[in-house]
Amino acid sequence: MPDGLVIRPARAADEAAIDSAIRAAFVGTEFGHQGEADLVRMIEADGDALVSLVAEADGAIIGHVLFSRMDVEADGALLTAAGLAPVSVAPEGQGQGIGGALIRAGLEELRVQGVAISFVLGHADYYPRFGYSPELAARFASPFGGPHFMAMMLDSDAPWPLGGRADYAPAFGRMG
Repeated sequence: MPDGLVIRPARAADEAAIDSAIRAAFVGTEFGHQGEADLVRMIEADGDALVSLVAEADGAIIGHVLFSRMDVEADGALLTAAGLAPVSVAPEGQGQGIGGALIRAGLEELRVQGVAISFVLGHADYYPRFGYSPELAARFASPFGGPHFMAMMLDSDAPWPLGGRADYAPAFGRMG
C-alpha cells in the first residue's frame, strides 16, 4: 500500500473526485460497466448509503468503496444488511492493496453500525479472502443468485441463517 494513504469517510465535496476515480477504475475492464458512478450517485440520492469511504494519496482521491442498505429476510426475520458495490481504485493505484484496505475498513464500519450480514456480487477468487462465501449467499433467493453472489456474517460467531431472500437497494433495479 502506498505510504501516506488515508482512508476516510467520503464527504459531499468529494463527489466529482469519486466519480472520476470510479469511471477511471472501470475503463476497458471486464469487471462492471460505466454505470457504477451513476449507481453510486443514485444510492446516495436515495439515502441508501451505509458506508462510503475514499482512499486518498497525496491529497488526491484514488479509490472509493460503497456499502448500501439491503432488504434481507432470513429465517422469517429481517436482518440488517449491506451490499458492497462498487469498490473502485483508479488505475495508478491498482494492485497495491488499496481496494482490500477500503473493503476491510468498510466492513469494520458496518460492524460498528451493527449490520448483521453483507453481500457482494463479484469475483469468486477475490472476495472470499475477506470472508464472503458463495455457500452462504446460496441460501438466499435473489435476482443476483449464482456463483458470483456471496455473503458474510459480520459477527463471525453468528450462526448462518437457513434461508431467506436478499434484495439490493432500489437503485440497482434502475441500472440499465
